[in-house]
Amino acid sequence: MAYKKFTKSESQLVPDVRYQSKLVSKFINCLSWDGKKSVAAKVFYDAMDIVAKRVPDTEPLEIFERAVGNVKPNIEVRSKRVGGSNYQVPMQVSRKRQQSLAIRWILHAARARSGQAMCKSLAQEIGDAFKREGTAINTRENIHRMAEANKAFAHFAW
Repeated sequence: MAYKKFTKSESQLVPDVRYQSKLVSKFINCLSWDGKKSVAAKVFYDAMDIVAKRVPDTEPLEIFERAVGNVKPNIEVRSKRVGGSNYQVPMQVSRKRQQSLAIRWILHAARARSGQAMCKSLAQEIGDAFKREGTAINTRENIHRMAEANKAFAHFAW
C-alpha cells in the first residue's frame, strides 16, 4: 500500500439548500441512514430551528459551525508497535480528520440520547457543544487527556 488516495467526494459536495454551506451538507450526509437524505435534511433543519429559538441573538449557522469547531480534536493517540510492545503515541490530527471526528462525535452523542425525537436531541447536543459542554465535548476532552498522559511516547511518532 503506497499511499492513501482521497476520493473526489469533497470537490463534488454541493452546498446545502438553506445555508449554502458545505459543512452542513457533509453533516446531513453523515446523518442520513439507508440513503434517506431528505429525512436527514428535515431532521437537521428542524434541529437548527430549535437552536435558533433557544439562542435568538446568534445566527443558527454560526452556532453550528462554532459547535463543530469546539468539538474538533487537536491531538489524538494512535497505536504503534515497537519491539513487541504496543504504545499509544500522541499525534496531530489533520483538518479533514478533525472535521470527520467532530461530526461523528456529535451524531453519536445525539443518537445516544433516547426518549425524544432526533431533531430535539440533535439540537440539544449542538447547543451543548456550542457552550463547550455535553457528551461530544467530553469525548474530545478524554482524547486530549489520553494524549497528555502518553506524551512520554511522542518520540515514537512516525
